[in-house]
Amino acid sequence: MAEPKKDDFLDEIEDAEAEAFAEEQSEIDPVEAELDELRAERDALRDKFMRALADAENARKRSEKDRREAENYGGSKLARDMLPVYDNLKRALEVATDEQREVSAALLEGVELTMRELLSVFEKHGITLIAPQVGDRFDPLQHQAMFEAPVPDTRAGDIIQVAAEGFMLHDRLLRPAQVGVSSTPAG
Repeated sequence: MAEPKKDDFLDEIEDAEAEAFAEEQSEIDPVEAELDELRAERDALRDKFMRALADAENARKRSEKDRREAENYGGSKLARDMLPVYDNLKRALEVATDEQREVSAALLEGVELTMRELLSVFEKHGITLIAPQVGDRFDPLQHQAMFEAPVPDTRAGDIIQVAAEGFMLHDRLLRPAQVGVSSTPAG
């Protein structure tokens, strides 16, 4: 009888191990497959949950921003409609002569008080006055050029006349100041 070869013996061990492994795998595979499936489902649900959290946070931030903007700028139409009231009160005070001031002192004092109260209400609601002076530089972000004219002893871009003051509502331009601008070329 021939003696079994070492290689045959190793092959038998490998075959036995392979059978044992296959048997073990047949028992584990359904459980492992179910675990893999549950892990995938868990990961998908975690992803959906994180996205839902991010969407909710974005919606909260967006609504907070909208609320702040509505609070700060919601009255801009009313504010814009009140600007002619300011202009008319200012004109009334500017055209009063000294004689009229003597005769109607109480009336003009009432107009001045009304003007101060209007400015106080404007300030309370974030409306600030843009009051350029003759000689200031023209700023297209705050001023509207109503005309250009060459004026001696000025530089191009200098304000030469203020037709109407402007207003800001917080950080937004409500109405630009209406000005005349020098067009004198550099000499």
